[in-house]
Amino acid sequence: MDLIKKYWEGTAYTILMLVLMVPMMFVFFWMVTISFQNNVESTASPPVFIPRNPTLDGYRYVFNNPSNPFFKYLLNSTIVALGCTIIGLLIGVPAAFSIARWKQNGLALGILLARITPGFSFLVPWFITFRWFGMIDTHAALIISHLIVGLPIIVWVMIGFFEDLPTELVDAGLIDGSSIYGVLWHIAIPLVKPGLVATAILSIIFSWNNFNFSVILAGPNTRTLPVAVFNLMSFEQFNWGPLAAAATMITLPVVAMALVMQRHIVSGLTFGAVKQ
Repeated sequence: MDLIKKYWEGTAYTILMLVLMVPMMFVFFWMVTISFQNNVESTASPPVFIPRNPTLDGYRYVFNNPSNPFFKYLLNSTIVALGCTIIGLLIGVPAAFSIARWKQNGLALGILLARITPGFSFLVPWFITFRWFGMIDTHAALIISHLIVGLPIIVWVMIGFFEDLPTELVDAGLIDGSSIYGVLWHIAIPLVKPGLVATAILSIIFSWNNFNFSVILAGPNTRTLPVAVFNLMSFEQFNWGPLAAAATMITLPVVAMALVMQRHIVSGLTFGAVKQ
């Protein structure tokens, strides 16, 4: 009976995963196929899922469009995402350790409120502030604004990892004469390294996909990849081939990073799930 029960549980789990994953994978598949279609196929009704005459015109348009320099936007997205993540980790990891160590619930609540507040509510104050300091169309302005999303994510995810650490290790480090910063750097961080990697990847993804702040605070020199997709739209028509090609090129770096780092992501997200 136990074997039959486990079999049906496994079958039910597989079916549930398929129900959840197939729609998402189909949307990604359709986006990629549209990127290889011409205008006739991409606007056909009923829709064409497999291109009959594959073409690279969509990708040529994306890469060779002087008014929408894709590689420049790629560099901007990389600078902003990495800058936001590095600064977020430098601030968020000590904050998470402090909250987990001394149970600073008020600080945790304030960070949570900043996370759940709609991003649009920050746009006007940020725009006025950055314009006052002459920071519109700078990487610094985008990095600071992206921290509104990235920093709370880093803090809240890392709190869970630090709370799973045995308090005896921290106390032992303090008794041996180490400062609290020494304990954080030499004891706590090495033990939560898988969680740190997973948190950094999540922060990069959220910053990479951020559109609202980039479209308002960025300019010709600092626009990011989501703006590149937006610029391919017009009031007259949608160029579905180039649009899908740009969306595919934006998605591929994140997918590649997730595939390369999947071992760290899984170990980080399951860190502390099973305690001895």
